[in-house]
Amino acid sequence: MLETSARLLRLLSLLQAHREWSGADLADRLGVSARTLRRDVDRLRELGYPVNASPGTGGGYQLGAGAQLPPLLLDDDEAVAVAVGLRTAARGSVEGIGETSVRALAKLEQVLPDRLRRRVSALNAFTVPMLRGPGTDAVDPAVLTELAHLCRDAERLRFEYRNHDGAASRRTVEPHRLVCSERRWYLVAWDLDREDWRTFRVDRITPKPPHGPRFVPRDPPAEDLAAYVSQGVSTRVYATHAVIRLLVPVEEAAEHISPTAGTLEADGPHACVLRTGAAGLDVMVLHVMMLGFEFEVLEPAELIDAVRTARDRLARSLARAGTSRPRTPDGADRTPATPSGSGAAS
Repeated sequence: MLETSARLLRLLSLLQAHREWSGADLADRLGVSARTLRRDVDRLRELGYPVNASPGTGGGYQLGAGAQLPPLLLDDDEAVAVAVGLRTAARGSVEGIGETSVRALAKLEQVLPDRLRRRVSALNAFTVPMLRGPGTDAVDPAVLTELAHLCRDAERLRFEYRNHDGAASRRTVEPHRLVCSERRWYLVAWDLDREDWRTFRVDRITPKPPHGPRFVPRDPPAEDLAAYVSQGVSTRVYATHAVIRLLVPVEEAAEHISPTAGTLEADGPHACVLRTGAAGLDVMVLHVMMLGFEFEVLEPAELIDAVRTARDRLARSLARAGTSRPRTPDGADRTPATPSGSGAAS
């Protein structure tokens, strides 16, 4: 009986963790026969959990919505991760989610065993959060949820999009994935009008339902969508692109260069390659110089000329600073007083 109860909890946990399971996969995970699995599903239904089953070779099991909310089954590490995630979300970049996260965290902490509550409390007490900066744009959680559902259900999205100048346009896309950076949320989608993949900032999206119809998902534009979005917002969007070799390990560079400022790739143990973009060559020179690392320009060749121009301009400035005399507040030259006894003519 104890073994059966533990198996039922495991089955319920699996149904919560995945949208839909095939019978074969569930039976394999639980180490039981298909017949035993069917009996366990029937027991869950008798306990009030709405488990939906679809027949046929492509069928499976899915935990449906019902009058009773099934218990949230978490192991120790999962419970701590959820608590920390809620605490972080309370200070996150999703508009209005802070209060909701605090309420959810209060409910979770009420049911945590003492040993886990102490772990979460210690982590919160000895962690100092960095406040969200002015460059972070809050996202409407309802919009975020709507986009996630459309990605999940492979349903077309219609929306109004504002560009960086505030100009609005109507778009129809096949949404694929949401990507979150430390400052913003992005939607990766196939733009039907432009017949190409596009990346959209979620805080600039205003959904315009009705949405649909359903579509067959395309192969994504890249295997690593986080790197794809990083390259798009840090490089492809700009007129000038550059490849820079930084003479520091990639781990050290990553501490100073965010994914929205460029993409990094290790080049041996003591160097890395940065791919980035800027509005022009002069801006690129400033961008690279302000990183604070020794560097080597790999491309374009025009950037090397821009670095030489900046070097010569700085050298001339330093030369003038060394020979010019200080000025008084009224703009007059201040000639240093001749020391007494210096032998100057009287």
